[in-house]
Amino acid sequence: MVEKQKSAGAIIYYLDEKNKPNFLLLQNTLRKTYWEFPKGKIEDNENIEKTVRREVEEETNLRDIKIIRGFKHFLKWFYQFGGKTIFKEAVYLIAKIKPEDKFKVKISNEHEKFEWMNYEKAMKETNKASNKEMLKKAYDFILEVEKQKSLF
Repeated sequence: MVEKQKSAGAIIYYLDEKNKPNFLLLQNTLRKTYWEFPKGKIEDNENIEKTVRREVEEETNLRDIKIIRGFKHFLKWFYQFGGKTIFKEAVYLIAKIKPEDKFKVKISNEHEKFEWMNYEKAMKETNKASNKEMLKKAYDFILEVEKQKSLF
């Protein structure tokens, strides 16, 4: 029997002084070569956005995030845990913070360390092809959103 789990997470960014997005990546405590975005299990009483806000706060200490509407990316995979096969589905949103809030990050014990990375470095450090694809889509989306804002 396959157990199903649903999670939600966020690709968090801020714009640097050159108006370029910088992304928050977290290094997994168990797999030290694995960089990821904050995410966690959707609780019974939560919708996706509520889960994202809770997980981001629990894993990064960031409370003042602005979820950017119009982006959802789904990842699906199977893994083995405790003799069971788990089917995991995670949905990721994009969240923006103020540049000064980048100094407020305090990670939970789920992660070894964190780093703010520009797009090129984030693509280099991201190991999984599915995360690279998601980051590319997020980056393109952010550039378009920020371009539209600058037109007004």
